[in-house]
Amino acid sequence: MAVMKVGKVMDFKQDISDYVALEIETLKKLDVNAVNEALNLLLDTAKKHKRVYVFGNGGSSATASHIVNDFGKGVSEYVEDKFRFQCLNDNVPTVMAIANDIGFDEIFRFQLRGVIEPGDVVIAISGSGNSKNVINAVEYAKSHGNKIIGLTGFDGGKLRKLSDISLHVPINSMQITEDIHMIYDHLMMSMFYCHLCGKNHLVK
Repeated sequence: MAVMKVGKVMDFKQDISDYVALEIETLKKLDVNAVNEALNLLLDTAKKHKRVYVFGNGGSSATASHIVNDFGKGVSEYVEDKFRFQCLNDNVPTVMAIANDIGFDEIFRFQLRGVIEPGDVVIAISGSGNSKNVINAVEYAKSHGNKIIGLTGFDGGKLRKLSDISLHVPINSMQITEDIHMIYDHLMMSMFYCHLCGKNHLVK
């Protein structure tokens, strides 16, 4: 195993440029129509005072929590029809109790059982698209007629196939996938800021 010598100055500039270039290239491939569909579904959900359940694992759990903040406070601060978002990752005691007593594969489905209602929406996040606990919850929601917005990367896995609206990142990199999942969040938040809140914060 190579050991980096203390005090050695590394030149990362080319690799940094390559990463940024790949991210830009990937962004240009995103499905604008799918983002537009997601925006309209979320807007309709807010108008009907329905809930949006958001969840994922690892970095995706942080993204899920961030999405709830951006819609629950960010956009909702300025609109009458509030966005009722709930992150199924955020109550750690609940997640740990389900994982310990029932199983980690049930941490999201268990929280939806008997709670999700007609018209509620699920935003499921999985880089691989194959996280078992995410798929379990999505299949449960779909069996009750609820719409799914799926955020994926790589080939999209099972989640992409199950999603009513697929916000897919076509790249085999978890880091760039998770970067762009956050861009999806901020992009949608920005559209609502502009069109619902009258806040054009994209100053050139």
